Amino acid sequence: MPIDLRSDTVTKPTPAMRRAMAEAEVGDDVYREDPTVNRLEARAAAVAGKEAALFVPSGCMGNTIGIKVHTSHGQEVICDARSHILNYELAMMSWFSGCIARPVPSPDGVLSWQAIRKEIRHVSPHWAPTGLIEIENSHNMGGGTVTPVEVVDEICDGAHDAGIPVHMDGARVFNAAERLGTPVSRIAAKVDTVMFCLSKGLGAPAGSMLCGTAKAMDEARLLRKRLGGGMRQAGILAAAGLIALEESPKGLAADHANAQLLARGLAAIDGIAIDPAKVHTNIVIFDVSGTGMDAAAFVAALQDRGVLSGATGPASVRFVTHCDVSTEQCRIALEACAEAVRAVAA
Repeated sequence: MPIDLRSDTVTKPTPAMRRAMAEAEVGDDVYREDPTVNRLEARAAAVAGKEAALFVPSGCMGNTIGIKVHTSHGQEVICDARSHILNYELAMMSWFSGCIARPVPSPDGVLSWQAIRKEIRHVSPHWAPTGLIEIENSHNMGGGTVTPVEVVDEICDGAHDAGIPVHMDGARVFNAAERLGTPVSRIAAKVDTVMFCLSKGLGAPAGSMLCGTAKAMDEARLLRKRLGGGMRQAGILAAAGLIALEESPKGLAADHANAQLLARGLAAIDGIAIDPAKVHTNIVIFDVSGTGMDAAAFVAALQDRGVLSGATGPASVRFVTHCDVSTEQCRIALEACAEAVRAVAA
């Protein structure tokens, strides 16, 4: 089997998750009669520090609903220029919510209130007003970088003073929590809604959670149905999600340590550029332009050596550590990188 470092989305459910799925008590969730889904939503809301939560099939759907709950057609959404909602969600903020992005460049994906406030637009006959501010924490294309709690708080305080809500794409917020040594509920304390994935570092087979006020989640439930997200006997999936919430965060420190091992090892290979100090969580993005290969060629060379990775740009490659990749496998992946570079040099 190849060593799969393409993403933490490739994780497999644990034996405990599989048992829970087989034994799950289920009902019709569209009627709100699935007891396992109800338990998952209550637990997710508590973990996020919110009144209520909604189980959705994917993070993209959770973000789409989170944007729609807060906005009206013809508004702008302020987000980082490399954010997932702008670059990797098929323009759903325009297709479904009727909004356009106001992208703001930021160092390593960490937005600041100082940068955001200059882009806020109020009602005018000349431009679309700001309807929402979005934060991604941790930040995928920033290399898994984490926005500190005090920065999140400052953004939320400024936004709320301006009458603007804040949504957090917390697909990997548990990785952020591990990095900061802070509960998810504290990180998300001041945002109006937060989405997090059960199916990435937490290892569940599918599903994400959208959390916010009870009123917002009532509206979100209707939006989920409009998007085809009413899953009926979804307790089979929710059962795995409950275990993911309770057990999987304990393993994230090991994923982060493996990411650091990769970053330090890559930095020692001639032609590869990476600053290990900027690797906050489980995502390692590095520049291969000095190796004589572009990203596509480097990814192909690794695949020939039994390691799967992904290109994030013409010269950048991404590794993502997760519960199904061991420390020893990370060492093997580093040797594959070194071999690939030596082969080109030879």
